[in-house]
Amino acid sequence: MMAFARAVGGTAWAPFAVMAAYTPAAFLLFPRPLITLLAVVAFGVWLGFACTVAGVLAAAMVTYHVGRLLPDRTVRRLVGTKFERVAPVLRSHGVLAIFAANMLPTPPFVVQGIMAGAIRIQLRHYALGTLLSLLPGLAAAMVFGHQIVVAFEDPSRVSYLLLGGTALGLIAATVLAARWFSRQASAAA
Repeated sequence: MMAFARAVGGTAWAPFAVMAAYTPAAFLLFPRPLITLLAVVAFGVWLGFACTVAGVLAAAMVTYHVGRLLPDRTVRRLVGTKFERVAPVLRSHGVLAIFAANMLPTPPFVVQGIMAGAIRIQLRHYALGTLLSLLPGLAAAMVFGHQIVVAFEDPSRVSYLLLGGTALGLIAATVLAARWFSRQASAAA
């Protein structure tokens, strides 16, 4: 895997391919963290970060605009019974609601983007909420990716404290976002 990641990192057009991979991955429900991990290992922390942010934001914009184009009944069928419960929260809390929704594992990223477009959330709120929601997971992917590289180069330098702290921080952010979103959805119902 490291050899593959290094080969990808040594290819001039690879950052653009990785950025572009996020959009079809969203529609195919391919796990974004795997692409992010590849980006961090292949390109290093900072270029991997930039590729991930650009790729995820591009995928978010595509899913948002698909939601703007789809008929309401199609979106309601796709989202399911939670549409009526979640839509008011997204409309009334904008950036914070998008941040919290994107921190949760369900619904999938593509469904969230389509729903945001369908209910006409302001594009700038959707983009900012999506960008902010990237930060905790991306920070974790950067730490894990860097530690994987360190483990292959010199296993004695791996920081298990850093790995554990990062995992706990990501879990805490997800739990807090889930609680907030659940309270808002209950209040809106």
